Amino acid sequence: MNQRQRLMATLQGKPVDRPAVSFYEIGGFASDPNDPDKFNVYNSPSWRPLLQLAEEKTDIIRMKSAVRRHSHEAWDASQKNSSQNIRDEFFKIDQYIENNSKFTKTTVNIADKTLTSLTRRDPHLDTIWTLEHLLKNTDDIKAYLQLPDDVFHENIDITHLVEEDQALGDKGIIMIDTEDPICAVASLFSMEDFTILAFTEKNLYHQLLEKVARYIHKRTEKVAEEFPGHLWRIYGPEYVTEPYLPPQLFEEYVVRYTGPMVEMIEKNEGFARIHAHGKIKNILDYIVQMGASAIDPIEPPPQGDVELSYVREKYGKDLVLFGNIEIVDIENTPNNDFKKNVSQALIDGTKGQSRGFVLMPSASPYGRDISKTTMKNYETMVELTENFNG
Repeated sequence: MNQRQRLMATLQGKPVDRPAVSFYEIGGFASDPNDPDKFNVYNSPSWRPLLQLAEEKTDIIRMKSAVRRHSHEAWDASQKNSSQNIRDEFFKIDQYIENNSKFTKTTVNIADKTLTSLTRRDPHLDTIWTLEHLLKNTDDIKAYLQLPDDVFHENIDITHLVEEDQALGDKGIIMIDTEDPICAVASLFSMEDFTILAFTEKNLYHQLLEKVARYIHKRTEKVAEEFPGHLWRIYGPEYVTEPYLPPQLFEEYVVRYTGPMVEMIEKNEGFARIHAHGKIKNILDYIVQMGASAIDPIEPPPQGDVELSYVREKYGKDLVLFGNIEIVDIENTPNNDFKKNVSQALIDGTKGQSRGFVLMPSASPYGRDISKTTMKNYETMVELTENFNG
């Protein structure tokens, strides 16, 4: 089987020649090692062999946003309402370099109130640190709710998805990468404020969720209809997992608002994959209840609270399982021990009743340098998967 055939058969619960293997963001995002930008960690020579290994030897699952250049970006300037530029009436975004780091300050003026957020990007790390969150209290929420819905207007055009799918060919599949309403809401707050207000301000939270759901649901429905039959990753549900929030709030804040997204995707022959780090044992029933096709990354203890074998045994007939290799093990575990981790994951993910399994890490390195240990362990993931016979 080629990579595309293997991945599609896995999603459809059909037999495969071997389990698929994905490096997640490596190969998932189309990183450019030739881009000289000092904030591009992938132009480091140590990254090139790993990027090449992902492109040549893994089952590529290319992660693409329907509306942004990169799915992790909060907003793409091309998504302004071209006829009115109404977003510019409320939002101002300033970027500047200070002490070799890139800062982005967002200012929102609404209802006689000024809201601000600040992020920092360092040249040696592929991550964005939020130094100040936009919303801090209930007054901020009430002001944010007064933003007109036109501010969140999106120009949805799937041309780039079709082109990427055609360019990828048999090397793999396209996966639409999207936040859900709880992610859009939670990312407006610090984690401390988010969890406290989730308990104490449910009415305001539901108003926020309903507001962001309007544009996220509209986008999801349009893309699912125009680009059917593809894998999606929905990120955000992990905000409502233990120890942060109890399972009953998962039903209230996730099932109610993310469930319709899953339904839109699945009714158009797509596959909704729920992304949730950490402790997922007590939300698995809800994920199946929503009708999702898959889950990732199923982290083993102590990062998670459930073994892969348990998830396969109880939910393997319903869900394609993506995981269960920890990035910290890839970067730090001696290769002989790491081989045992990979071998056990392959066994636990595939034996007995199982819709399908994709060997995949929980995340990817985000530093500028790839160590020999890290590189060797990624090679091991490929080698053991290629030779796995059950």
